[in-house]
Amino acid sequence: MKKHSLSDSFNNAFAGIVHALKTQRNMKIHFFIAVFVLFAAIFFDISKLELILIVFAIILVIAMELINTAIEIIIDMISSEYRIRAKIVKNISAGAVLMAAINAIIVGYLVFLDQIKTVSLLVFGQIAEDPIHFIFVNIFLLIIIVIYLKTKGGKGTPLEGGMPSGHSALAFLLATTVVVFSRDFLVSTLAVFLAVLVAHSRVQSKTHNLLEVIAGAVIGILFGLFILFFF
Repeated sequence: MKKHSLSDSFNNAFAGIVHALKTQRNMKIHFFIAVFVLFAAIFFDISKLELILIVFAIILVIAMELINTAIEIIIDMISSEYRIRAKIVKNISAGAVLMAAINAIIVGYLVFLDQIKTVSLLVFGQIAEDPIHFIFVNIFLLIIIVIYLKTKGGKGTPLEGGMPSGHSALAFLLATTVVVFSRDFLVSTLAVFLAVLVAHSRVQSKTHNLLEVIAGAVIGILFGLFILFFF
């Protein structure tokens, strides 16, 4: 049997990590979160002990995911048929990964809690002083989410048809925003009336059905109430 050198052992280990990263969706998620957390650690300038805890939690999650992947591959090699014991083994190994991930979340929460509080106070304070920027961001987020939902539905185009109605969502978002900030009964009534007209026109033109319009209206109102949550 051929003996492997130390460099061969390292190459094989890295090859296993690369294979898991290429083939396992959860491993990709773990690596993405790890990179994000490490950048956050640099940005917030945490202490050496906190950095040690963060790195240990990241390595633990990735190591457990590698072990879980190896166990799944071995079980699939041994038995191609469904067996309850094989399922139990897979569930247990997946549970080990879950526990490591929960540990990482707790460590990250405890390490970054004070920094997140400070940044949140600064951001929300700026929003309260100048809400117009937050409103535009909210509109932009609504458009992105509506387009995403349309692509998942597989019906219509991003700008016409499909679930939900983007025009209705935007109209009711603007109407809700007007109601929140104007606090004027007449202006608020006109804004809601215009939103209803927009929704009705989408049904009248047969671009959307009633359910799609209602779904868009609900999404728009929820985004508008999201503004109200901050003010």
